[in-house]
Amino acid sequence: MKNIVVAAAFMFTASTAIAADTVYVVPQEPVVNGQVFSWTGFTAGVQGGYAWDNQDLSGIAATPLGADFNGGILGGFAGYNYQLGNNWVLGVEGDLEGNWGDGNLTILAPDRFEYGMDWQGSVRARAGYAFDRALVYGTAGWAVGRGYLVVPGFPKEKETFNGYTVGAGVDYAFTDLIFGRIEYRYTDFGDKNYDFGALGPLLNGDIDQHAVRVGLGVKF
Repeated sequence: MKNIVVAAAFMFTASTAIAADTVYVVPQEPVVNGQVFSWTGFTAGVQGGYAWDNQDLSGIAATPLGADFNGGILGGFAGYNYQLGNNWVLGVEGDLEGNWGDGNLTILAPDRFEYGMDWQGSVRARAGYAFDRALVYGTAGWAVGRGYLVVPGFPKEKETFNGYTVGAGVDYAFTDLIFGRIEYRYTDFGDKNYDFGALGPLLNGDIDQHAVRVGLGVKF
């Protein structure tokens, strides 16, 4: 009987040890953050594109004359974004560009009037939704531009136009610092009288614009 008890105890101890060796801890899966990139920070960059400009001239003619002047635009931008939580992004941005659009129009034959814009800029609010490194946004704000008109026999007359701009675009971060951009905006620069001294306000110009831009920027 003593031998049987000893044998049973030995077998119980051995089985317990074997069972203990088979117990292991299942490793936990790594925690993955839902948002790994933040758009919060200052931005600056360069941008360029093409603008389809239209100017309605009135004053001499009984009805406005459409004066299109399409051309390239090139300049820079700077701003600040703040990301709310994982997705919503608010910001403010300003830009300044040269405008190479110009044209000419015969109003009183044979004289040809020349017109166009020298530069343009804007200060805008931005609101967007971030899909990690892609930011889809809308933008709207104040716009300004320097238009000009050349009447034969008079110096070049320049006027500063003020209006609004509204549009939408996509920013994409290639790295934590570098991002690219594509954007469409419509701008209404408002109207302004071109004053030619003794002749007075000879013509009134009303300028609006459709423009597509691409850009490359840095996020600080």
